[in-house]
Amino acid sequence: MGDLDHKQIVLGLSGGIACYKSAELLRRMQDEGAAINVVMTQSATRFITPVTFQALSGNPVYTDAWDNRVPNNMAHINLSRQADAIVIAPASANLLARLATGMADDLLTTLCLARGQCPLLVAPAMNREMWEHPATQRNIRQLRSDGVLVLGPGTGDQACGETGDGRMLEPHELLAEVIAFFQPKLLSGKRVLVTAGPTAERVDPVRVISNRSSGKTGYAIARAAREAGADITLISGPTALPCPYGVKRINVESAREMHAHVLGQAHNADIFISVAAVADWHISNASEQKLKKTDKNGPQPPHIAFAPNPDILAEVAALKDGPWCVGFAAETENLHEYAQAKRQRKNIPLLVGNLAQEAMDADTTTFVLFDQNGHQDLPLLPKQQAARELIHAIANRLSDRA
Repeated sequence: MGDLDHKQIVLGLSGGIACYKSAELLRRMQDEGAAINVVMTQSATRFITPVTFQALSGNPVYTDAWDNRVPNNMAHINLSRQADAIVIAPASANLLARLATGMADDLLTTLCLARGQCPLLVAPAMNREMWEHPATQRNIRQLRSDGVLVLGPGTGDQACGETGDGRMLEPHELLAEVIAFFQPKLLSGKRVLVTAGPTAERVDPVRVISNRSSGKTGYAIARAAREAGADITLISGPTALPCPYGVKRINVESAREMHAHVLGQAHNADIFISVAAVADWHISNASEQKLKKTDKNGPQPPHIAFAPNPDILAEVAALKDGPWCVGFAAETENLHEYAQAKRQRKNIPLLVGNLAQEAMDADTTTFVLFDQNGHQDLPLLPKQQAARELIHAIANRLSDRA
C-alpha cells in the first residue's frame, strides 16, 4: 500500500522553470498510489508540454476553461469536486497574487475559486527578490489566512544565477509535505525528542565496537511524529539514512555523546522517544594510535577494558518536570518478561518491545506496547506504518492523561 492510496489529486502548474520538477513530483505521487489530473496555465505550457503530463498521468491535461471535452464544459467544477487536494507546483508570484485576490481569469484560478472544501496546497517558485517583495509577502499572508497551505519555498541556487529564498521545494520534499498533509495532526504543537540508530564506541582511531541497528525504526518514528504536527529533534548515531524532511537532526557517535545531547535537549521536549540502540559499555582504555595486529612477539590480541555507559532513558525519566517517556526493548527471547521488567525499572509509562532478530536491518517490524495495564500486540507492519500506529498510541495515552 502507498501513502496516497485512493487519493485523487489535481496537480496545477503555473509558469516557471521549476515546471521540470513537477513531472517527477507527479510520478512520485503516483508511486504512492495517487490518481492525478493535471491543470496547466498557458504560461506553464511554455516551459513543459502537456504531452509530458498526459503520458505520465495517463489522463487528459487541462489548459482551457472552455474545454469541450468535458460533457458539461465545467472542468473547474468537476475537477475540484472529485479531488482530495489541489497541489499547485510551481506556484508563480503572478499566480499567488491572483489567488490572493480571488481572480478567476483562467482554468486553474477558476478551479481554485470554485474548490469549495477541497484543500489547496501551493509550492511557491520565483526569484529571491520576487519572493521577498512586500506584495508577495502580503499575498502569502492572505493565502494562509484563507486556509491555503504554503509549502516552502526552499533556499539555494536559482535558475537566474542568484542564490536565496524562493526556489521550489524538491520533488521528494513536496511528496513528504503532501503525505504529511493527509496524516492526522495528533501531536500538533508538541516538541518531540527522538534518538535513533546505533552508537559506536571507539577502540582506536580506526576501529569501533557497535551493533546492527540500522536506524530505520527511529527515523520512521521521527517522520511519523513530524507528520502528526510535532516539532522534532532527532539525535542519531551513525547511519546512512537520509534525515526525514522537516526534522532537525543532531549527529553523534558514542553513547556518551548521545547522553550529553539528550540531556541538553530534554527540558525543551514534551515527549522523549528513546529508540536508539545505545551501547551498554564503552572502551575505557581506547588507544590514541591504531592498534597493531602484531608486535615483535607475533600476533597479539589487544587488551580491551570496558566501563559502563550512562543510562540515558532512566536519567531523562527521572528529571523533574521532564518529558513523557517512551522506551524501546529489542530482545531475542522472553520479550514480554524482559520488556515489562525494563519498563518498570526505568519507571516510564510506555515501552515498545520487538524481537531483534526479526526487526534489525528489516523494513518491517512487530511492535508490542507495554504499559501499566499490560500489553498490546500490533501486527507485522512496514516500519513507517508501525511508527504511525505508535504515534496514535502515544497521542491516545497523552489524551487520557490530560
